[in-house]
Amino acid sequence: MIDNRAFELVLGGGSLLAQVGRELTTETERRLAPLGLTAQQAALLLHAARGAGTPSRLKDLVGTDTAGMTRLLDRLQAKGLLRRARHPRDRRSVVVELTEQGQALVPRLPPVFGQVSRQVFDGFGPEELEVMTDLLRRMLRNLADGEEELADGEDEEV
Repeated sequence: MIDNRAFELVLGGGSLLAQVGRELTTETERRLAPLGLTAQQAALLLHAARGAGTPSRLKDLVGTDTAGMTRLLDRLQAKGLLRRARHPRDRRSVVVELTEQGQALVPRLPPVFGQVSRQVFDGFGPEELEVMTDLLRRMLRNLADGEEELADGEDEEV
């Protein structure tokens, strides 16, 4: 028999994990609103500033698909924060570069994420944070393993 706490954690729109994720996104976006950015846009700018480079690499880092990455890049380019440039070694590919305006905005982003992190983890000790991080990483691995098992099973006849 499955413990009711497991249902509370993972099932439905009201699950504890989903609720924390929604509230975290809401608070982050509230704090980024004065800068005219969403959390995903801010994350993309930070990764691009660190040299992540290609849209393919950036999409994995910010957790979106190809269509979502195209929309993110279009919006940030329209805001004058980045540009797409031809890859210096592969003309078929593009790299994402920050404009001067984008570079000027980037230093303002980590403090926002830091404020939200401090709010979320207020009262947590270092050991609790380490355990939580380990558990969340394990959940991600379990979900990735499940995707692999599902993909492997698709080849089998029913």
